[in-house]
Amino acid sequence: MNGNYRREEKPQSHVVSLTMDESFFFERAVRALDRYQYDKALKYFRKAVELKPGNPVNHCNMAGILSEMGDYEASNEVLLHVLEQVDPSMTECRFYMANNFANMERFEEAEEALLAYLEADASGQFLHEAEEMIELLQVELKRNVRDHSVLARRGSDRHERARTMLEEGMFSEAADLLEELLEDYPGFAAASNNLALAYYYMGMTDRALATVEEVLRSEPGNLHGLCNLAIFRRHSGPDGAEEAVRLGRRLAAIVPFHREHAFKLATTLGILGEHEAAYQHFRRLLAGDESSADPSIHHYCAVAALLSGRIDTAEKLWKQTLKLDPDAEAAEYYLTRLPEWRKNGIAETVSYHYRLEAVKRSELWRRWEERLPEDSPAIREALLHTLHSGTEEEKRHALQACRPLADDEMTKVLRGLAENEAEAAELRELARVALGEIAHDPTEEDERPELKFSREPAELPVWEKRWQDVLDTALRASCAPGDFGLRRDLEALWTDFLRRLYPDVPVLSYAEGWAAALDYLTDKLRRGESTYEETGRRYGVSASTVGRYVKRIDQVCNIKERMTMHGRDHRKGL
Repeated sequence: MNGNYRREEKPQSHVVSLTMDESFFFERAVRALDRYQYDKALKYFRKAVELKPGNPVNHCNMAGILSEMGDYEASNEVLLHVLEQVDPSMTECRFYMANNFANMERFEEAEEALLAYLEADASGQFLHEAEEMIELLQVELKRNVRDHSVLARRGSDRHERARTMLEEGMFSEAADLLEELLEDYPGFAAASNNLALAYYYMGMTDRALATVEEVLRSEPGNLHGLCNLAIFRRHSGPDGAEEAVRLGRRLAAIVPFHREHAFKLATTLGILGEHEAAYQHFRRLLAGDESSADPSIHHYCAVAALLSGRIDTAEKLWKQTLKLDPDAEAAEYYLTRLPEWRKNGIAETVSYHYRLEAVKRSELWRRWEERLPEDSPAIREALLHTLHSGTEEEKRHALQACRPLADDEMTKVLRGLAENEAEAAELRELARVALGEIAHDPTEEDERPELKFSREPAELPVWEKRWQDVLDTALRASCAPGDFGLRRDLEALWTDFLRRLYPDVPVLSYAEGWAAALDYLTDKLRRGESTYEETGRRYGVSASTVGRYVKRIDQVCNIKERMTMHGRDHRKGL
């Protein structure tokens, strides 16, 4: 050796440091819970609580595991700690405590906790379950439960009516009812969440976002609010889509107690593309007695399984769906597609919708034709499915509903149709119209004629049947033969209202309410002396209904401002 030497360089470390924060232990706990390893899950949740003691979700998850393990006393200690030290607004903890007391056969204490829940919880989150528990307690106590008030029952009938309206597509009527309900009960979070949905389905995305954000300011952990916000944000531009992704990751870490919450969360995660987390929640739902015989839950779980890479599991679940419901056409269709997907991969949109074809053929198209935005997840998915695999007639109908350049996925599907020479020439042309490459050439048989009103400088590009129904109702009730001046004024105000809202015009399915408001405001502008009561009688609606619709039109058309500018006395109000 020559005495010279070279020091060997140590190789650089590529080990990524592991941050064992609250999220780390939360994720470990959820993973253990998915494997039914309750001891491990409890250990990890306890660590998460130590690291972030102010987060009530970790405490409640820990209480839930303790209850599953049969340690009801310890579970109640945790729940009481949440109410006294962490978040007193989590009234659902009292319901969980009542369940624990009942499991310990301490029925007097169960009654006390249950009634405290009913008297404090305005949302009615566990109202039906609480009523079932009351029946159980009455048997065990051999007496009626003590007199009590039910905070959630105040307005709950109206809330249920509004929920039914939403399910039936009566979005405007549901919004009216929920707005009225919230005037009486401003803290009714469930009503606010449903009002946000009503606004969203009517295309009033800004109002939907404002409403749900108000819910979350009061209750940052409100699960329905977080789910709604994620869906609304997903369809509010690039920045909103990024926020929806972040919300989706946050929601994927939540493990809800209640079946309704688990279902809401699972379906939301599916819409957001978090199929792995959606699958885990649907699987948990299927493990419960209530869902094990529900074919729709099997279908949802199958879709989530397929989209998270579990094609064999999806096949088993769809076969079970058909055993439970032989008429489940979506499950039957997807089972026929599985052999090809195994060979070539999935080349079409797979929808979570259970009665896909039935929905598509009925209510779906009506809502599209009434200009519900194409970013409605349910309708968008059904359109994509139809454009992929519908009949020629169904594709034609779907193409007429599409709007130019809705999003990248829709554009890709439309491009494929436009360039596919195996498709009928009419379909290819309609696809090009939807892409915005050629203009639509309306024929004499077009069912939406253009209406021209002499006092209206801007014309609407379309005219919906329901818009005409409102105007016809007002004309029949208020115009005598030959009263062309009043007819012109009614037409002008109604067109002004629609033009200002277009293209985000609400559904307007309650023709009498809108017509009464149009009549009342036109009379006011003509210096008339109409009252809500008198106008309402002529249209068969209540005075308060007239007032609500008047307020809606005034907000858009600034009627009060017009009357003030022209020096008209409106001291009696609109």
